[in-house]
Amino acid sequence: MSLSSIAIEPLSYREALGHYASGITVITSFIDGEPIGFTCQSFYSVSMDPPLVSFSVMASSACYPKIRKAGRFLVNILSAEQVHISNRFSLRGTDKWRGVEWEESPLGNPIIAGSLHWLDCEIYAVHPVGDHLIVIGEVKALNLQATTVTQPLLYFKGQYRNLGAHSEA
Repeated sequence: MSLSSIAIEPLSYREALGHYASGITVITSFIDGEPIGFTCQSFYSVSMDPPLVSFSVMASSACYPKIRKAGRFLVNILSAEQVHISNRFSLRGTDKWRGVEWEESPLGNPIIAGSLHWLDCEIYAVHPVGDHLIVIGEVKALNLQATTVTQPLLYFKGQYRNLGAHSEA
């Protein structure tokens, strides 16, 4: 039997990938007078020259077509104190922005208050792959937020984690 003929069970696949720690971001944009955004842990650097980053989003996302239409997005890198932001922006069909403080980026995207860092991007390329889209953005502006928070929001084995916590939860 070849390895290519072995069926991968979705739950096993998800559990295996859960053993890879990732940072949490919220991808935001602004179009037709409306701020939009979603929680994303599939974010990474692509290139230094030109400065490119990427995120993956489900092809069936309700939010992404609006980002595509806007042609731009902002990556809010969340701090450990922003679990509530991550949870809120992971929900569908709710008023995600109620009570969320934000300001406008140089490209006109929402910067969520308290984020560790942000990257303001124009869409550079989009690649459909499986049930997701890989979106590549060219970074046009970035900034470290003026905050005393130094810990990022991390996700590992189905839970939010802290860099300073060494015990198994």
